[in-house]
Amino acid sequence: MGSDYVHKPHAVCVPFPAQGHITPITQLAKVLHVRGFHIIFVNYDYNHKRLLKSRGPDLSMGVHGFAFESIPKGLPPIEIEATQSIPELCYYTRELLARLNSIEDLPPVSCLISDGVMNFTQTVADELGIPRVTFWTTSAYLQYPELIERGYTPLKDASQLSHGYLETPLNWIQSMPSVRLQDMPSFLRTTDPNDIMPNFVNEDPVIAIKSTAVILNTFDSLEQPVLDAMRAKVPALYTIGQLRMLCKRAITEPKLGSISSSLWTPDTRLA
Repeated sequence: MGSDYVHKPHAVCVPFPAQGHITPITQLAKVLHVRGFHIIFVNYDYNHKRLLKSRGPDLSMGVHGFAFESIPKGLPPIEIEATQSIPELCYYTRELLARLNSIEDLPPVSCLISDGVMNFTQTVADELGIPRVTFWTTSAYLQYPELIERGYTPLKDASQLSHGYLETPLNWIQSMPSVRLQDMPSFLRTTDPNDIMPNFVNEDPVIAIKSTAVILNTFDSLEQPVLDAMRAKVPALYTIGQLRMLCKRAITEPKLGSISSSLWTPDTRLA
């Protein structure tokens, strides 16, 4: 393999393990590959096996410089409902990167590109001295912690789901003057103070700010006031949407276009 290839930029992509997060990071990875990046796409073992079942053994479709890897999910083997072990996730990710860096024919890992809610990768990137780029697959937003601090979530009781409470204006968000509580993600409409999702996202935007750069799946023209407010906190912020159209325009190699991240086996009964 030539020396030019060994000096290519090498991005390791780590999505949140849900289809709606895996798909856009796959699209981003394809675009980066077209721009000259070597790509390693990382799934948890469970989703990696699902991908093999739905797509077959050649996940990369024979495309040179685009490969799939997997890591354990970091869950205790018996307590299926248990919280992910962040130290284990860090360990497995670090171990994977060390292995990739030891392969002579591969370029060294130049950056981690991970989902905005996969913030354990920030620890790994810091330890290895490589940039971490946060890819926020949803629209531009950093207000989850503020909603919790101001007492909007969790809800006091189930009656707040009706009687007009969700129409409450959030007029303290200057960049979104007409936004209401019901416009926020539905997982915030919980009455359980121990609900995992609000607690899970409480620190995510804050940690994401610490990354080298943040990529948002949106347009400047679509969310300009919000983006202006975010850039005051995150100077290295880039918009990339609409990824599907960007992929369609950028990809000219049929094999690369055929790489799929769908975890679902096609229903051939309708064929």
